[in-house]
Amino acid sequence: GRRAFRKPAEVSRDITGDRKGLRRLLRETRSIAVVGCSPRPDRDSHQIAKYMMEEGYEVFPVHPAHEEILGVRAYPDLNSLPGPVDMVNVFRRPDALPEVVDQAIAIGAKSLWTQEGVVHPESTHRALAAGIAIVVDQ
Repeated sequence: GRRAFRKPAEVSRDITGDRKGLRRLLRETRSIAVVGCSPRPDRDSHQIAKYMMEEGYEVFPVHPAHEEILGVRAYPDLNSLPGPVDMVNVFRRPDALPEVVDQAIAIGAKSLWTQEGVVHPESTHRALAAGIAIVVDQ
């Protein structure tokens, strides 16, 4: 008789809410670009970037109006980074996400993490299609 072939399961790189996947992502990540990193200590982007540095990650603050944040050089955009990064962590409004995703794809980022309230479905679909793992609205 005829053999039934199963369709291969679609592998999702969307690990939003997947605790095991998030832990694995953070274990495998070494370098993080923090887009929208603020020099102000009261801002979430500053606090999270500082925490990631204290945890041993190499952090690249990305903010066009500042040359240094948290004692390290800041970059105006992802294209200006000195080399590839594992993760792009986004602290910008949703309407900024299309450009950030274009740059993340261009620099070969492995993952994209958008903070709470930063949701732009078209951009996250483009990131997924480019093979970038995503964590959205976390």
